[in-house]
Amino acid sequence: MAAIVSRGQNPVARSVESGMSLSDYQKRSSAQCSLTACSCSKRRRRLTALVSAVAPGVGTAASDPWASMNEDLVRLIAWRVLAGDLLDYVRFRAVCPNWRSSTACPRGRGVIDPRFHPRRWMMLPEGHGLYPAHGKFRGYIRFFNLDNGKFVRVKLPVFQDHCVLDSVDGLLVMRRDQDRAIRLFHPFTGDVVDLPSIGNLVLHINQDLPGASHPVHRFYYLGGVCTSFSVSAAGVITVVLALHRMGRVAYATPQDQQWRLSTWTLSCYKPLSFQGKLYMVRTKFIPEENSDIFQVDPPQEYQGVGAGSSSLPEPKLVATIPADKLTYPIFLTECDLQILVAGYTDRLHSHMQVHRLTDLTSEKLVPVRSIGDKALFIKDRSLSVSSSAALPSVVGDTIVLPSSKDGSLTQYHLGSGTWSQPMDGCITTGPVFGPSCLIYHIYTCCRREYWNKGRAWCKR
Repeated sequence: MAAIVSRGQNPVARSVESGMSLSDYQKRSSAQCSLTACSCSKRRRRLTALVSAVAPGVGTAASDPWASMNEDLVRLIAWRVLAGDLLDYVRFRAVCPNWRSSTACPRGRGVIDPRFHPRRWMMLPEGHGLYPAHGKFRGYIRFFNLDNGKFVRVKLPVFQDHCVLDSVDGLLVMRRDQDRAIRLFHPFTGDVVDLPSIGNLVLHINQDLPGASHPVHRFYYLGGVCTSFSVSAAGVITVVLALHRMGRVAYATPQDQQWRLSTWTLSCYKPLSFQGKLYMVRTKFIPEENSDIFQVDPPQEYQGVGAGSSSLPEPKLVATIPADKLTYPIFLTECDLQILVAGYTDRLHSHMQVHRLTDLTSEKLVPVRSIGDKALFIKDRSLSVSSSAALPSVVGDTIVLPSSKDGSLTQYHLGSGTWSQPMDGCITTGPVFGPSCLIYHIYTCCRREYWNKGRAWCKR
């Protein structure tokens, strides 16, 4: 113990114990510091001279070789950075003026150019009753990345008079409060695409549906939308809304005065938007029936007579799943640029399997052994989330969804075929106010009707 105290003793105290006065110690320390500084300065000058002799101009901002990199090489690197994440590309352009001028600016083309879509970014539901336009945020909204768990805060005053309905490729589908007009909004560039009001769709709601004749309740059938959009070679954007509560699909362009409805109907379960198309599992009421998956392509423009108008193709059957392989309900999820089909293998809902849609279309009924570090969050909207150090509560190779027995949040481990609770607590009665684990905030993103209400779907 004495040795430890000695090593940790104050140097001034040691000098006093050795008989040196405090003033003598300060003079010697000052001299030592001067010698050290002088020695460091000499070494720094020698190093600078050596570097200048080997590579003249290095170390000065004006002649930095990175800043003077060939523009073609800068663009090549920038596109590779952009392939990973949009915000990394934004940071890349901020390095120096040359890199900024040599690369394309996302602003102004954030919607029409798919390379600039913030695909893996999702608006974070804050919980505690803090809806996006809450005064406490002062106009700022937080987003998180589903792959790396990073968070960013963006000032978006648009939420003061808009409500967010959906998110497609990271773009927000907004509804303006004043006239119910739909707007496609890029949260990081501010680019906006204005579309007609969905007010005219109310007239097409089947009056035999419960509450369809009520002036307020009928708008329920225009909610819970799943959105897809495509951009033509001429740069025309067409947005498609899957109104699965009505069994219809609506579509419009910025040049249209109102939304047009599909001439066909399809009762479907939890549609999925993927690469400009919609994928739907047809609702069935007999357990012994097979499950059919349909694909809805973007509207087709007429050529020649009737040019300038378009129609929505009828749903195309792309896969049929035998009832003895996967029982209803069937869930569609985008994961690593492909569609995964998940479902229960038995009516007791004791085990689950995951298939690739591409395998099912070729009638290969071989389940996926593992989905790696991904976890599938399943409800009205399905998400794939990567397990990482930033998201410690997310477990890879699992499926997170409500239990079919009591509604509690459970996770199924594909590797072991076992069930567990993702976190302490359970979901049984719906959204509540109060602190909750991040995994519940992620799960709330799967519930469109609560995602924008400032409530985390959680029950302690």
